[in-house]
Amino acid sequence: MSYDVVIIGGGPSGLMAAIAAAENGANTILLEKGRKLGTKLAISGGGRCNVTNRLPEEEVIKHIPGNGKFLYSPFSVFNNYDIIDFFEGMGVGLKEEDHGRMFPVTNSAKTVVNALINKLAELGVEVRMKTPVKTVHYDDNVHTIILEDDSKVITNSLVIAVGGKAVPHTGSTGDGYSWAKKAGHTITELYPTEVALTSGETFIHNKSLQGLSLRNVSLSVLNKKNKPIITHQMDMIFTHFGISGPVVLRCSQFAVKELLKGREEIPMLLDVLPNEYEDSLVQSILKSMEKNPRKSIKNIIKGIVPERLLEYMLTAHKLDVEQNAATVSKESIRLFVHNLKHFQFTINGSLPLKKAFVTGGGISIKEIVPKTMQSKRMHGLYFCGEILDIHGYTGGYNITSALVTGRLAGMNAAREAVLETGI
Repeated sequence: MSYDVVIIGGGPSGLMAAIAAAENGANTILLEKGRKLGTKLAISGGGRCNVTNRLPEEEVIKHIPGNGKFLYSPFSVFNNYDIIDFFEGMGVGLKEEDHGRMFPVTNSAKTVVNALINKLAELGVEVRMKTPVKTVHYDDNVHTIILEDDSKVITNSLVIAVGGKAVPHTGSTGDGYSWAKKAGHTITELYPTEVALTSGETFIHNKSLQGLSLRNVSLSVLNKKNKPIITHQMDMIFTHFGISGPVVLRCSQFAVKELLKGREEIPMLLDVLPNEYEDSLVQSILKSMEKNPRKSIKNIIKGIVPERLLEYMLTAHKLDVEQNAATVSKESIRLFVHNLKHFQFTINGSLPLKKAFVTGGGISIKEIVPKTMQSKRMHGLYFCGEILDIHGYTGGYNITSALVTGRLAGMNAAREAVLETGI
């Protein structure tokens, strides 16, 4: 069977590419190996689907530290504001939450997924589910997609939108990398991003802090000279293997990149009270100790940080939690507060790529035309979404990249196909 445009992959970028191709007059088919479309969309944002972010374009790109600057050119054609208009134009009401995150007013990812599926049907896009692709053969004029049952699909324009290797249960199992290599593309090193980190510290092994959640802390990844590479301020949690939570996910790609350089351990710097000045905190505690000399040091400091962390830190400083304030030296308090503001520990790895939220690395963006998403190595071949070496933080940034690159890939694949067939 022959089509103007074939899209492989039914994730956010593939769905958007299929819609854009059909809107531009192409006879389009979408091939999806799974049983459902938009599986990753359906679980994003805790099942609420953070479709994009309303921050200014410059800010959105800053939140895509993995080659986000590549998106300047695509954004000039279709950007995060266009995504909002696109969904609202389909009747999907959106609402803004913290940090510019945009969610459907229904608080259900199904609203977003169903709107995209309904749009495909409205545009007459043929969708074939449970249709794995075995391989792709490239030719001078047309490309042939060989399906698992050995049947063939022929096309003038092929869009590969099969994702990376993160969250493999959604269908992202890295199938597209070999097809890209076959077309002459370079695949940069793959690694986990937006991922929990592992640590060999004693307090992790003995579970001293396991399950402890900390609100609005500052976490930094340190370089070889103990200087911050990156710092973020959000929530975190200590786990049985290391650290996790929003601030850890934000910092993770920088830590993982340092590990890839051959460093065995990466120092992390945690400030438990980033909005408090160290000297002010010391003076406040000392005043309270003077007023209440018979109170235990634990009760004096109680409430500043969660009790489990407080007990751990006091013990680490060889202070008895029931010790009277009058018997505690000023120097001990200064050191205690300093370590709350400068709690340094090391990480030695991360959870594997399949446990990450996002894939780092992928098809080299140097080999992609940014305004069209067309391959520089093969005619009639386009890429979009997470298969590309582009990755951002959680918060709607990766979906934004997927939808924007998908839009351009589908639109330009259709235009090329229509020119080829002379329609």
